[in-house]
Amino acid sequence: MTTVPVPPTTAATLPARIAAGAAGGLVGGIMFGVLMQMMGMITIVAMLVGSTSAVLGWLVHLAISAFIGTTFAILFARWATSPVTSAMIGMGYAAVWWVLGTLLLMPVRLGTEVFIFNATAWQGLMGHLMYGLLLGGVYAFVAPRLQRH
Repeated sequence: MTTVPVPPTTAATLPARIAAGAAGGLVGGIMFGVLMQMMGMITIVAMLVGSTSAVLGWLVHLAISAFIGTTFAILFARWATSPVTSAMIGMGYAAVWWVLGTLLLMPVRLGTEVFIFNATAWQGLMGHLMYGLLLGGVYAFVAPRLQRH
């Protein structure tokens, strides 16, 4: 009897996929957070929880980054089976979060206008795309290594 090989990321258990997604989210989040820190934007993230502390901004940002990474793993593990495919899906998913987070949810939470397309918003899109690239790439690297043997 012959068996059909199962792609590594679909063979990984749900906890392994979630761990790989969180790792990818955190790696991408650190890169994106450094960019936001350099642009003086990390304290705006802290404002989501009523603070202007850069440290709290980092904690909130990394929690969001890990959440997005874990949801990426839950939603897209079936298709994120190669580094290129995973990175492309990660970039698309990050672009969705740019619309949801940067253009809609964050402005609503902070009491500002939604869907404002200025230079800062476009810089945010670039940061999100780089985040997604790292999320997908790290996920594709880590998930197969966390499989049960």
